[in-house]
Amino acid sequence: MKIAVACDHAGFPLKEIVLEAVRQEGHEPIDLGTFSTESVDYPDYAEKVGRAIQSGQAERGILLCGSGVGASIAANKMKGVYAAICHDTYTAHQGVEHDDMNVLCLGGRVIGPELAREIVQAFLRARFTGHDPGGERHARRVGKIRRLEEL
Repeated sequence: MKIAVACDHAGFPLKEIVLEAVRQEGHEPIDLGTFSTESVDYPDYAEKVGRAIQSGQAERGILLCGSGVGASIAANKMKGVYAAICHDTYTAHQGVEHDDMNVLCLGGRVIGPELAREIVQAFLRARFTGHDPGGERHARRVGKIRRLEEL
């Protein structure tokens, strides 16, 4: 899979760790910046990841900002982008399996490098179960979420 990765200045210290974790899982990261700790605005980088997903350039994305919250809010404004902040492995895989999450948001000031690696692994290894036998309830719920985008 191609994975779009972007961050603001507060997420920058974790970005290289995330890029390496993506590579170690056998995926191709697309580095959309930022490239330093100079102050930038997280919505700009959330948009870059969202556009990569919308265009099909990337199948999933990972966003980093200070807390992960701002990046998550910004990314979720974009149609077809389903972002969530995850600071544990359970929510990272369950968000994909049950909710078809396609963007992982991490707080660079909240979690450390080892936990970030494990969360990225859980996110990338997970697959949406809505099309599996017994997964109809997940597909139904995700369908309702998709319809909310049209309101």
